[in-house]
Amino acid sequence: MMLLSTLLLLSGSAFVLIGGIGVLRMPNLYTRLHAASLTDTLGTLLILAGIIVQAGFTLAAIKLAAIALFLMLTGPTATYALANAALLSGTMPDARRLDLPPK
Repeated sequence: MMLLSTLLLLSGSAFVLIGGIGVLRMPNLYTRLHAASLTDTLGTLLILAGIIVQAGFTLAAIKLAAIALFLMLTGPTATYALANAALLSGTMPDARRLDLPPK
C-alpha cells in the first residue's frame, strides 16, 4: 500500500511540476490554459488518490473522494468557461501554426 501511495503522490507531483513549467513556457493563452487545465485535473487527482490510499477506508478518505469528484466536475467546466470568454472577447487562437486548408 505504501508503495502505491508513494507512486501516486510522486507521479501527481511530477505532473503538477511539468504542467507548471508548461504554463510558463507556452506561447499564448490557449496553450497555457491547456497546460493549466491538465495540471489542475490530473495532477491533483493523482495526489488526492495517493492520500486516499494512505488514509485507508476512513471518513477522511470519503471526504477526499468527494473533493476529487468536485474537482473532476468543476475543473474542466472552469477551463471551458475561461477559453470561451477569451474567444468571445476577441483573443483568437494562433492559426499560423495549424495546417488549415485554404479558403
